[in-house]
Amino acid sequence: MVTTLPYGSWPSPISAELLATGGTRLSAPRLVGDQVWWTEGVATEGGRQAIVRTDGPVAVPGTLGGEGTEEHAPPAPITVLPAPFNARSRVHEYGGASWAVVPDDPDPAAPDDPDPAPSGGQDSRPPLVVFVNFEDQRVHAVREGERPRPLTPVGPEVDAAHGPSLRWAEPTPVTLADGTAEVWWVCEDHTGGEQGPRLDEDGAPHIERCIVAVPLDGSAAEDPTALRRVTPATRFVAHPRVSPDGTRVAWLSWEHPQMPWDGTELHVAPLLAGSAGRGDVVAGDAETSVMQPEWLDDQRLMFLSDASGWWNPWVFSADDGARQVLELDQEFAGPLWSLGATWYQVLGPDLALVQYGRAATGLGLLRIRDGHLTELECPLTQLIAAELRADGLLLLAGSSPTRFGAIHAARLSLPADGADSREPVGPADAAGPVDRADPPGPALSPLTLLRSSRDDAPDPSVLPRGESIEVPQSDGGVVHAIVHRPHQDGLAGRDGELPPFIARVHGGPTAHVSPVLSLPTAYYTSRGLGVVDVNYGGSSGYGRAYRDRLRGQWGVVDVADTVAVMDHLVREGIADGARLAIEGGSAGGWTTLACLTRTDTFAAGASSFGVAELEAFRLDTHDFESRYIDGLVGPYPQRRDLYVERAPLSHVDELDVPVLLLQGDEDRIVPPSQSELFRDALAAKGIPHAYLLFEGEQHGFRRADSIIRATESTLSFYGQVLGFSPPCVPVLELERD
Repeated sequence: MVTTLPYGSWPSPISAELLATGGTRLSAPRLVGDQVWWTEGVATEGGRQAIVRTDGPVAVPGTLGGEGTEEHAPPAPITVLPAPFNARSRVHEYGGASWAVVPDDPDPAAPDDPDPAPSGGQDSRPPLVVFVNFEDQRVHAVREGERPRPLTPVGPEVDAAHGPSLRWAEPTPVTLADGTAEVWWVCEDHTGGEQGPRLDEDGAPHIERCIVAVPLDGSAAEDPTALRRVTPATRFVAHPRVSPDGTRVAWLSWEHPQMPWDGTELHVAPLLAGSAGRGDVVAGDAETSVMQPEWLDDQRLMFLSDASGWWNPWVFSADDGARQVLELDQEFAGPLWSLGATWYQVLGPDLALVQYGRAATGLGLLRIRDGHLTELECPLTQLIAAELRADGLLLLAGSSPTRFGAIHAARLSLPADGADSREPVGPADAAGPVDRADPPGPALSPLTLLRSSRDDAPDPSVLPRGESIEVPQSDGGVVHAIVHRPHQDGLAGRDGELPPFIARVHGGPTAHVSPVLSLPTAYYTSRGLGVVDVNYGGSSGYGRAYRDRLRGQWGVVDVADTVAVMDHLVREGIADGARLAIEGGSAGGWTTLACLTRTDTFAAGASSFGVAELEAFRLDTHDFESRYIDGLVGPYPQRRDLYVERAPLSHVDELDVPVLLLQGDEDRIVPPSQSELFRDALAAKGIPHAYLLFEGEQHGFRRADSIIRATESTLSFYGQVLGFSPPCVPVLELERD
């Protein structure tokens, strides 16, 4: 029997507490010996990132003891990094890779190490882990069961740093030509280097970044001269990789005003006494984005370049120069928001395990000599990690439309030559020739669950079912979006009633939303609200031309695309045109506020740490994005007119609908001043609004109490404005002045 209730008022088992404390934030999974290690965000411990591991060796189908089923809950992970330590980097403020296990255990025991190796010898000791601690941003070393010890010095006080002035990310274990094993890091130095604190020509504080070798013996903890610069200082660096023979190093760099998805340079230089000069730029420039260099052997370097309009695989050698391995209208990489992100793994001189696709992500084997790509049938459609061990153990992390994010193990069997040797089958369409991997090609076993982000996942009867759509544009193009209609088995809206719909606008703006299962989406849809995720022009995942639609057009194209999607839903009878709302965070907050002030499409909007104006923002935000707006809007001060005209703050007089503002008080990416300027303008005009400032939160909320309050306040806000009564939610008080 179906019960009819007003949309938005359906009772739901998905509570704000479930969103805040029931799930686990999983990241950075990797194989360590016969175990899997990863980081977990612990909302009940202030959102700290703990390093954890599986409880014992990983067993998968085809190996001794493997069950090959997901029905059995895996044992709880073992915590390697104890509280209060927090493995989280502040490089670029977004951080990225923050820890690594040192291979072959070359760590010299600390002089005051109270726990010598057990009688089993050095090999029986827990692995040595290096990590950067969020509070002081110092690199530390730790073994499981011991207290971490610092390896890098305290950064000198610098006012402009708004925190520690020395920061570290993307640890990379390397072996030099003489056999020396060490760990290199991307170092972000706010002290100004040898010349001291100073301003650059654009008036911004001078910041240097380079690759630095950090001694494992702790000598640099008190003596900064023990640190060794590997590469020259530039504005931004990433992806250091040493050739197998230890004689050469490759890395990426870029300068303002480029972002890494706009243009990067791939350097290759000889290593002399453990350091390198600028070397030769072998690929990339200000208009070509190169990602993830990896050595295939001592002479050949693989990388991903969007020179063809899509991030595709290329190979460079000194003898042959750079050549494209495979040309497909598919993305083999994504925007480098977090340092250390990777999209493929070199398996041998002629084989790589690759992730590729558009909004969704597939998994395949790429034969490098001829560009032959064999697709692997994988149930995960959005991958965040894939790593294959020599014995066939495959580590996968990701999600799908029917699976919450999780870490899995599987077994991958390869043919003798490492890839299916048959010719590709099927038409050579825009996606290119892809082999479907029927036997006797590579075979992937069923997945074995190691850790789920939702051990308390609700019943599928209350979960949404996303539908990818393409909304036509007047110029012949399309806008990509994912529609989630209200859904809960046994409940329906009243006859003749259309549901309220929330447009959700992703941040970045160079990012995208994948069609995967999302509990925050289910929080709305299970209550009878529709949600549509808009991958507006400028979003990643659809090639360079789609990304470039936003160049110089931020606040124009994103607004028009979002409105076009909502108009489509109304025309198709999917959404109630009088009850449309919009929400987004960061750059999504900008688009939210721009849609509210420049269109009459929406009845309400919620902005989380959103950008409200641009002139102060470019000076107040962090260095990584301080020139992002040059490409999104135009250079300053030459196009100051656009900075003023596009800003939502400049158009509050055109606004007459309620607004909710959510903000973290420690946000260095979009400072509280942005939300407060907009709040003051709302109050001056007497527009109903609420401003919630969350103590101890940065760019995105991690604390359980913050998530609960923000979630319930937003639902109450929508209920008051869109005309429904959400049960069991505290009423948010709106102000007018």
